[in-house]
Amino acid sequence: MRRLDESPLLTQLLQRVSNMLARQRGLPVVVGIVLIIASLVVQLIDVFAGNMWLELAGVLLLHAGILAALIGLLLATPLGK
Repeated sequence: MRRLDESPLLTQLLQRVSNMLARQRGLPVVVGIVLIIASLVVQLIDVFAGNMWLELAGVLLLHAGILAALIGLLLATPLGK
C-alpha cells in the first residue's frame, strides 16, 4: 500500500480530478442525472423488446447514475464554493 500512496502518477491524477471538480462542482450530479434518464429510456425500450441485455444495461445505468449523483453531492461541500 505504501507504493500506491507514494505513486506520483496517482497523486497527479487525484490532483487533476480534484481541481476539475472544484471548478465544476455540479458536473458529477449532472452526469448522474443523465445516466438515470438514459436508464429510463433503456428500460422503456426493454419493456417492449424483452431483451435480457437491455434489462442489465438499464439496471447498471440506473445504479451508476445514482452513485455518481450521490458522490457529486458529497464532494460538492469539501471542494469549496
